[in-house]
Amino acid sequence: MNRRQALRLLAGAALCPCCIERAAAESAHWSYEGDTGPAKWGDLDAASKTCAIGSQQSPIDIGGTVKAQLPALKINWTKRADTIVNNGHTIQLNFPEGNTLLLGDAKYRLVQLHFHRPSEHLVAGKNFAMEAHFVHRAESGALAVIGVLMTPGKPNAAFTRITATMPGAEGPAVKADPAIDPNALLPAKHGYYRYPGSLTTPPCSEIVEWLVLTTPISVADADIARFAKLYPMNARPAQKDNRRYVLQSI
Repeated sequence: MNRRQALRLLAGAALCPCCIERAAAESAHWSYEGDTGPAKWGDLDAASKTCAIGSQQSPIDIGGTVKAQLPALKINWTKRADTIVNNGHTIQLNFPEGNTLLLGDAKYRLVQLHFHRPSEHLVAGKNFAMEAHFVHRAESGALAVIGVLMTPGKPNAAFTRITATMPGAEGPAVKADPAIDPNALLPAKHGYYRYPGSLTTPPCSEIVEWLVLTTPISVADADIARFAKLYPMNARPAQKDNRRYVLQSI
């Protein structure tokens, strides 16, 4: 294991916290372009084979949806981020115990938040400037990820704080600014699209309940540009929906 890989493991690396496959996936270098880009992820190692052969891969282009009486997202985030890390793939904030999401009878805890540019999910063929992923984990190991689409416009104080304090180079996690409130990165309305999918990075495990909010948030152009200096493109292309229904809350 080289220094780069070791740093990723120490930082909580990649975008798959708490997955049992994480260590295996992290031993194989992957990226967003070239010979280790998304088209090649399934060939990296046995643990990442699902990236190529899976039938419920994410992200997707959200087109036609089915309106449904979905459970409200009961978000209870009272604890601020513990650490922030540049893990070589994105900027990620890691959270302590105490932040929860209730989805019907299922309870999850917020593990981490990270960002993609441009958005990974598309809506009716359109992508957005960025996308935030709030990764929650249940005791069973299942994940529920809230996706928040981001558009340029009015500044968002929380995102401004993140871009102002994010590490400029890959390395170990450092203490996060306590002023960063994850709740401030949510829109006022929590209507959402829901579908079964996967992690959007190796090993692409199909263990994710996707909850993509229908209302985007606006963030400053300058803050998008700061993130883009580090990661001009870190989004997996849209995958086949394979006739999966996408439900939309009423």
